Amino acid sequence: MANTNACRTEHIYFEHTGSMMQCMLRAPIYIAQWTEDHPEFRVVRWHCSVPEYTDI
Repeated sequence: MANTNACRTEHIYFEHTGSMMQCMLRAPIYIAQWTEDHPEFRVVRWHCSVPEYTDI
C-alpha cells in the first residue's frame, strides 16, 4: 500500500521562450504527459519558474 502522506518534488524541464503566462498555459500539456508516464503519482500542485544559471 502506498504512503498517501508522502510527498516529493519533481521538476519537468522544457524549453520555452515566451512569457510566464504562456508557460502557465502550455505547462499542463507536459504535466499530463508526465502523469500518464507515472500513474503511481498524483500531481497536486505545480508552477512555472525560470531556472537559475550558474557559471561553470
